Amino acid sequence: MGEHISLIVMIFYFLVLLLIGYLAYRKTNDFSDYILGGRKLGPVVGGIATGANDMSSWLLLGLPGAVYVSGMSGSWLAIGLCIGAYINWQFVGKRLRVYTQVSKNSLTLPDFLENRFEDKDRVLRMISSLFILVFFAFYISSGLVGGAILFESIFDIPYLTALIIGSIIICAYTFIGGFFAVAWTDFLQGTLMFIALLIVPVVAIATMGGWNSTMDAVGSIDFGHLDIFSGTTSLGIISLLAWGLGYFGQPHVIVRFMSMKSTKDITIGTTIYTTWNFLALLGAIFTGFVGIAYFNSNPLENSETVFIAFAQNLFNPWISGFLLVAVLSAIMSTISSQLLVSATAISEDFYKGFIRKNASQKELLIVVRLSVLVVSIFAIFLALNPESSVLGLVGYAWAGFGSVFGPVILLALFWKGTTKNGAMAGMLIGGLTVIFWSILSTPPEGMEQSAAIIPFELYELVPGFFLSLIATFAFSKVGRKPSKEMLEEFEMMKKYIGPKPVDREKEDLKVGI
Repeated sequence: MGEHISLIVMIFYFLVLLLIGYLAYRKTNDFSDYILGGRKLGPVVGGIATGANDMSSWLLLGLPGAVYVSGMSGSWLAIGLCIGAYINWQFVGKRLRVYTQVSKNSLTLPDFLENRFEDKDRVLRMISSLFILVFFAFYISSGLVGGAILFESIFDIPYLTALIIGSIIICAYTFIGGFFAVAWTDFLQGTLMFIALLIVPVVAIATMGGWNSTMDAVGSIDFGHLDIFSGTTSLGIISLLAWGLGYFGQPHVIVRFMSMKSTKDITIGTTIYTTWNFLALLGAIFTGFVGIAYFNSNPLENSETVFIAFAQNLFNPWISGFLLVAVLSAIMSTISSQLLVSATAISEDFYKGFIRKNASQKELLIVVRLSVLVVSIFAIFLALNPESSVLGLVGYAWAGFGSVFGPVILLALFWKGTTKNGAMAGMLIGGLTVIFWSILSTPPEGMEQSAAIIPFELYELVPGFFLSLIATFAFSKVGRKPSKEMLEEFEMMKKYIGPKPVDREKEDLKVGI
């Protein structure tokens, strides 16, 4: 009976998403609307939608699962993310929003890099687009794995069947509605995730007899689970905290800054997002923590299903269906955003950039929608392995984007001396470091990690980010210096975000910032 009710709730939810996709389709008039929403995103929708799309399925699956296995020491990751996310919104958001419009009204990240550095050879566009497609393939796959785990757990259907069902639904509303559909569904999904992450740990703790009883129960199993430093190493803590560095280079987060109505909306959005983010992460941590005691007598086979298990064990079928929809929301919100950014990279940065420079808006709309299908199929192929870890796939993609784009974006926004040579070197060194570091950190099958490669246990984002930062700075000192136009654009950007912003009505450049 419970399965049937959960199915009814999910079908209703899918119909709502498709309705949103259709309404968004009606508001999508051109290619700019499809990929960026015409820069009309408000602070409330923008703040909550960004939280939903950057946290993804790992917030309800990966993070609770990590805490369920290791105890409170798993919360270092959440601490790093909280700090990194706040800094990103507070210091990067406004500059990026203004600079992308000042710099020839750039619509995508590769577009901005090309315009910011006057790259007439389009090398930066090519490199950045390739990295976006490579790392998003893994990121999207992590979401598809999460969706398949959910359907497999609830309905007891084969993994492959569950994978295909989830993929079709997500692809459908992204294909139809574009950015508007993604933003509005992300807002709905972010709200559901937030409510679910507050309800589940509170009810679970109450079921265990209260906070003190829960602490005693977890401590009796393993006292180390109560200690945030238990079982950790210096490299381990650094690796988990370093997740916060990844925020500066995530294309699906950056595009939300670019799409906001104004810098004032980003200021309001910062408060909304930070509140959502902190409470949601707290809920995820305590979901995994309480799960240690609750499921002690009957341990879970897959630690990443702890939230799903709570939803099925503690609540009546209707509420359980709602909570399981929240898991699906976490999965779908991120995948839809990433599908859109990946499809945009193909249509705007490859097709229009190199094949059909004069392509019409209608033609680009067709190409971007077909690109959604192509990227989806490739991601499904990567997700075919049912043993894939959601957190592992997310971690690899997060490190890739953080290392490739983070340092370049930071220096491009805060140092006027950054050049094309520096950006190109930074992206290549950052991306390649992540790829090779990940390979070296994985010992051959059947062999234990040897002392010779212990340093490679450090999360690949750390060496990737800092080597990219050094390379961007060093190579910016080599070759052609920034042109007069580049310096003027940089100063114009600073005027619009300064403590006393210029009166834009008196400026020749009319931008909605």
